[in-house]
Amino acid sequence: MEEEEFRKKYYHLRILKSVQEYLKADTNAAAAVYPVRVPEQLLYQLAKSEGPEKADEVIHGIFKAGLTAWSEKMYQEVFGSQENLETFIELLKKKSTD
Repeated sequence: MEEEEFRKKYYHLRILKSVQEYLKADTNAAAAVYPVRVPEQLLYQLAKSEGPEKADEVIHGIFKAGLTAWSEKMYQEVFGSQENLETFIELLKKKSTD
């Protein structure tokens, strides 16, 4: 495997690991990015009918669903299979011990 391909896969592996940890956690993330654009009526109607905390929960749920779909797509594009991922991890371990 060429060095540039290795670096790209390593970069994507770190992103996927971070996403995996984020999705497993029940707490808020350590980082936040503002503003998040949402349909105006979605936010307004949720906040009006169920309160701002529920609106925040729903928007966070939508974000997590999108993040899950995005990370699954990236996994397929970069590694394609569990076997390819495991092969790369073994290569990574070998490089770190050399």
